Amino acid sequence: MNDAQLQRYARHLLLDAVGIEGQERLLAARVLILGLGGLGSPAAMYLAAAGVGSMTLADGDHVDLTNLQRQIVHQSRSVGMLKVLSAQQSLQALNPDPNYELIEQKLEGAALEQAVASVDLVLDCSDNFQTRHAVNRACVSSGVPLVSAAAIGLDGQCMVLNLKPQKESGFASAQSNWACYHCVFPLDQTPTEVACATMGVFSPLTGMVGCMQAGLAIRVLLRQSLQQVLLMIDGRNMSTSSMRIQQDPDCAVCARLGLDAGSGASA
Repeated sequence: MNDAQLQRYARHLLLDAVGIEGQERLLAARVLILGLGGLGSPAAMYLAAAGVGSMTLADGDHVDLTNLQRQIVHQSRSVGMLKVLSAQQSLQALNPDPNYELIEQKLEGAALEQAVASVDLVLDCSDNFQTRHAVNRACVSSGVPLVSAAAIGLDGQCMVLNLKPQKESGFASAQSNWACYHCVFPLDQTPTEVACATMGVFSPLTGMVGCMQAGLAIRVLLRQSLQQVLLMIDGRNMSTSSMRIQQDPDCAVCARLGLDAGSGASA
């Protein structure tokens, strides 16, 4: 780190949980953020502020006036602009250090596989089950950890998936078998799709969930111990709860690829 970085990240360096070694890991990390909406906005801002070295931003949508109630990386002057361009401007103003790579389209197929395989971690900030399952399959195929989150109405959730134990003692968890998204939400049991445009979403909720997503992402990048849980946020009374998750030994996605088996989700 240079002198400016030592000063910028000084409050991280004071933490035993981060320190110089941890900050250098963040500076060397490569992260893909899929979706620059209500969740991707705060997640991207905190990862940029924390000094994640390379951030690939993927979103094919344009900023709409209705987005500004919760998508804080965008501003009024950004209406009509591609979300990735709007986000890049805000993030560079916040911290010019990271390398921001823009993908101005919805990632699908081979392009999605390639983008996932080129990073250390993926944050799924999308808003539909089809995309979440596609991202999950790409992460499982490439062996890349995934931090998945969702928020609608007054309810939000976040979890770490597809995490592999490392040689460092304590990283991941005592468990060696990590669930993928399909283990927790099987494709054939996908609930009815709902959207913010019809259900609404509580503005601060997306900030809470997006910040939690960024925090979990940083812990993964720092190789800190984590538990396999689905974190749930209730915006009605600002409370949180959690539910244990485990790998499904019969999962059609991760078990089929020969990953070690665990057992389904449980409370």
